[in-house]
Amino acid sequence: MESTRKNNQLYLDNEFLATLALAKEGILYPVDKLMNQAEAQEVEESGYYKGKPFPFPFIIAPAGEKNRETLEKAQKGETLDLFVDGKNRGFIIVEEVFKIDKKRRIEQLFGTYDLSNPETQIFLKRLGDYAICGEYEVWFDDIKQIKNKIEAAKQELDAKNVAAIMINANPFHRAHERVIRMTLEKYDLLVIFLLKPYKQDILSYDLRLRTLQYFVENYLPKNRVVIVPFENTYLFSSYKNAILDSICASNYGCNKLILGQHHSGIGAYYDKNEMKSLLDQYSDLAIEIEIIAEFVYCDECKTLVSTNTCPHGAHHHIKYHSKSLLEILKLGMLPPAIFMRKDISAMLLSELFKHRFDNISRIYDAIFPNNGLLENHDEKDFYLELMRLHQTTSLT
Repeated sequence: MESTRKNNQLYLDNEFLATLALAKEGILYPVDKLMNQAEAQEVEESGYYKGKPFPFPFIIAPAGEKNRETLEKAQKGETLDLFVDGKNRGFIIVEEVFKIDKKRRIEQLFGTYDLSNPETQIFLKRLGDYAICGEYEVWFDDIKQIKNKIEAAKQELDAKNVAAIMINANPFHRAHERVIRMTLEKYDLLVIFLLKPYKQDILSYDLRLRTLQYFVENYLPKNRVVIVPFENTYLFSSYKNAILDSICASNYGCNKLILGQHHSGIGAYYDKNEMKSLLDQYSDLAIEIEIIAEFVYCDECKTLVSTNTCPHGAHHHIKYHSKSLLEILKLGMLPPAIFMRKDISAMLLSELFKHRFDNISRIYDAIFPNNGLLENHDEKDFYLELMRLHQTTSLT
């Protein structure tokens, strides 16, 4: 229930709100509140909070002249209302307000103060001079709904072993499929956290969610997979985001986290043929972590393989490079079926290039086989038929 009190106000965005909700719902445990200055300093020096791993101080320092004026004048015990997009979404009772070192805060999250990095520039614009801590409430039910959804699935299956995978699916490709299937073979329940970006890309979040849902519903035992949106707030821009991923997956009720060796924030490397990462410094994380090798298509093996098990050299390997696949889609081209399922490619292109053709049914009927009857076809049908012809081999 929203407050009707007339208090001074802090102006936040949805990203800040989601971040506060993650802590309030126990997803960042042991962190359940904003840290004061002494706690923040201790976490920065030790990497621990209340005896548990946590990679950096949990603070918010909202930008804006109005926020600066409010925080400079704030008194201990005062209640400040939290406004997002003109609506009261919670409140905080001031315990402490303290000045922050912006350069140091960016180093905590990004590992370096590189002003040529666009993400650094974006974050710097959102970062104010003062942090605030204190007891707070926020009205943001998304996190609670996700917790309930996962718990319901666990109870339905009586699932003892629950694995988590965090992906962007930008775009969703065959290597994602292989990792998902491998994980399902070993675990009772798989939770796929689809990362919500804090900046929009050519593939909208809704479109990526629909492609992932389509794959699960049509090609997997769907009662054993839960797809949940994961609030990819500024915290997860950190070069230590794999540690935070581990903490969140554990607090959502998973006991295994699957990460690819190229997952940002793990710094994977080999030591005497054993894969290690930055995660090794936290041996007491409350979740088992498996780092898997890269998957490629080998033109000698004629299938999708792990680089750990394929005997052929890199000159035989076709890589699943998401940014490159995205570039192909941006140009309106169909990725070969070894990269992505043709039905998923068709979904993406028909959404990206709506009404691309003046008369799709006329083109469809003029080129492709038909039964002689007039039929209505859309862009998705066209791309599916085109891919089918791409896979015809007698003339190639």
